[in-house]
Amino acid sequence: MPTPPTSDKKTTRLSIRVSRREKETIERASNRLRLSTSAFVVREAVSSAERLLADTTRFELPPDQWKAFTERLDAEPRELPAIQRLLQEPSPFDG
Repeated sequence: MPTPPTSDKKTTRLSIRVSRREKETIERASNRLRLSTSAFVVREAVSSAERLLADTTRFELPPDQWKAFTERLDAEPRELPAIQRLLQEPSPFDG
């Protein structure tokens, strides 16, 4: 998922409250990556938000993968005997 370029001008403030333990954990992780705590929190929050939104709002593939994907969607369905047998069995919920 693309993340906003680091050159984006920061014009809005985001304030959050965290426990001491949460803050210490975030600081240790940001130090390990040699990022400021703010840069780490923004990077991780944006990345997480993009993943969540991608699952519900968009579907992106590189052109070659998109072509392969649409070809599979347009292809004739395959015969799947095991699935056909399963669908013909009585439902365990029908009593």
